[in-house]
Amino acid sequence: MTPHPLVTQLRFTRSEWVRGLGPVTAREAARRFDPINPIAWMIGHLAWQEQLYWLERAQDTTAVPEVRRFGFGTRLSVPPLAEAWAWWRTVTTAADPYLDTLTGKDLTRKWKREPSGETPGTKLHRTTYHYWFHLGESQAVRQLLGHTRLPTFVGGFGKSQYRPERS
Repeated sequence: MTPHPLVTQLRFTRSEWVRGLGPVTAREAARRFDPINPIAWMIGHLAWQEQLYWLERAQDTTAVPEVRRFGFGTRLSVPPLAEAWAWWRTVTTAADPYLDTLTGKDLTRKWKREPSGETPGTKLHRTTYHYWFHLGESQAVRQLLGHTRLPTFVGGFGKSQYRPERS
């Protein structure tokens, strides 16, 4: 089964996230340029969001309890970079089987455990756009760190080429 186009776009966005942060060292990822949060925090934060939506709210399960400390409004916590990436990979890997099952109809149905009333389709948009927000922010941090030759545009689309949604 081919994933829904919004799921394909989320996966493409994740790949750009990884591409944009590949050269960052552990020391650099822990550095904070106030008021911008450190890159390691951003990785944990996006893992938190994916776990909240695709595991906790969608399936009533948790893969990495540690990422809860990177939720919106929580106190700043800066994990080691390797741990943040490991958590992020664990969460996204755990979320993918669920995401693969989503159809257009599923994206408009409300979850029982969703207090805001937003649908999975809206959550897919929110997650994708949240990645792009933090990707831009992380590239600003990389510039402040003195990195050069940063990605200047969205990379190759590969499997994320436009395709219409199936009815």
